[in-house]
Amino acid sequence: MLADNGICCIDEFDKMDPNDQVAIHEAMEQQTISITKAGIQATLNARASILAAANPIYGRYDRTKTLKANVALSAPILSRFDLFFVVLDECDELADYSVAKHILDVHRCEEEAVKPPFTKEQLQRYIRFARTVNPTITPESQKVMVECYRKLRQGDTLGRSRTAYRITVRQLESLVRLSEALARLHCDDIIKASYVREAFRLLRKSIIHVETEDVTFEDDLEDRDIDQREHNNIPSEGGNSQEIETQNEPEYHTGEYNPEEDEENVEPPSQTPFEEEDEPPKKKVRKAKKKKTQITFEQYEAISNAISTYLRSKENETEEDSSFLTWGQTVDWYLNQCEAQIGDSMEELRRLRKLTNLVIRRLIAVDHVLIYIGGDGAAESMEEEDRKIAVHPNYVV
Repeated sequence: MLADNGICCIDEFDKMDPNDQVAIHEAMEQQTISITKAGIQATLNARASILAAANPIYGRYDRTKTLKANVALSAPILSRFDLFFVVLDECDELADYSVAKHILDVHRCEEEAVKPPFTKEQLQRYIRFARTVNPTITPESQKVMVECYRKLRQGDTLGRSRTAYRITVRQLESLVRLSEALARLHCDDIIKASYVREAFRLLRKSIIHVETEDVTFEDDLEDRDIDQREHNNIPSEGGNSQEIETQNEPEYHTGEYNPEEDEENVEPPSQTPFEEEDEPPKKKVRKAKKKKTQITFEQYEAISNAISTYLRSKENETEEDSSFLTWGQTVDWYLNQCEAQIGDSMEELRRLRKLTNLVIRRLIAVDHVLIYIGGDGAAESMEEEDRKIAVHPNYVV
């Protein structure tokens, strides 16, 4: 109310009293405040922009969770804000040096600590003139705005948007306000289609896409082949030739006398040519770097959501044990869903099959979203493709 026709700045917004948060609903929605006291009802204007700052739960933002899971704010409050910006405290040597230098310069009261490109009077004059502009929307901009709102709704329906709330008509009003603000920023009398697209980009980036860490898989299939070969006593390539060469060489033992060499030329047992050549090649293979496959978190979430939703739907059809799908059947189903993406490319088919197996393996071992039917003990005695899997009962799809 005191910030009418201005900006209301609120710090520690997440620690606000719940009663005050309820009272601010009307101010953010209708830009008015109703007061009833001593039999007198009054409606006061609160036409103000609200700039609020809040801290994440436990003091650190968790990239793997959505925005609404990181802040202690209700959905009605979040839906009334136009834009969200997540400020992460990341370690950067250059940025940390610049911040520390700026703080020290300001603390020493140096006049040249900040060199703005415009003076305070010039900026105030520009803001006063921009606020007098009343832009109008063109028919072309209306079509673009409707299309942008449709894309927002479509992304929310698919369940992959990771928004802080559901996309409703309030976001359409936010799109209108941001487009008008961009037109005033350029001192333009009409709202161009470019302003609408920029407002859509801001709305989508600030609300929907929260940066998350990429998911990295370690491909340990080669190590499994090596262990299987050792278990079956199958020599690796070149193993026979190595055995033949070592059998023809004389064998020396620690403490034995070598009549072919003098005592002065006798080398320590640790440096004999036999032990240098007798280094098992299998250890070198194990030390080799594992191949890593990296995808974005959005791609991982899309694959995991599709698989878990399909498995849960098959479980709900019947509770019999035969209704559970095997690992191989699940992979084949997902590849059929990506038939348009695969086309006639065998390379793309192999890539997607490998990626799907890696995702399922992570869902079982790391995220514990999927479980083996019969327990891990029964699954170890079966081939990976023949193991029956299901969604964990406590996981909400």
